[in-house]
Amino acid sequence: MKRIKSACIFQTLIFAQKPELELSKQDALKINHEEIERYKSTMDRAKTRYQIVSIDDQDDGSVIVHVKKHYSDKTDVSEYFD
Repeated sequence: MKRIKSACIFQTLIFAQKPELELSKQDALKINHEEIERYKSTMDRAKTRYQIVSIDDQDDGSVIVHVKKHYSDKTDVSEYFD
């Protein structure tokens, strides 16, 4: 018999604005960081266990976020979040 002992999702997300908005780099970064905060708040409200691994600002104003997320409440993921 096989069963999942632990599971975790590792995601690479990019937060970017549409190019046709023609925002400055600073304005795009500000908007994208606000969107990241809303994303984190959504996960907090849903009581999703997560860990932001890195947040990297890009030259074009986009932001790349690496995040680990708990996959299932039925499994222990402490080895991923230590």
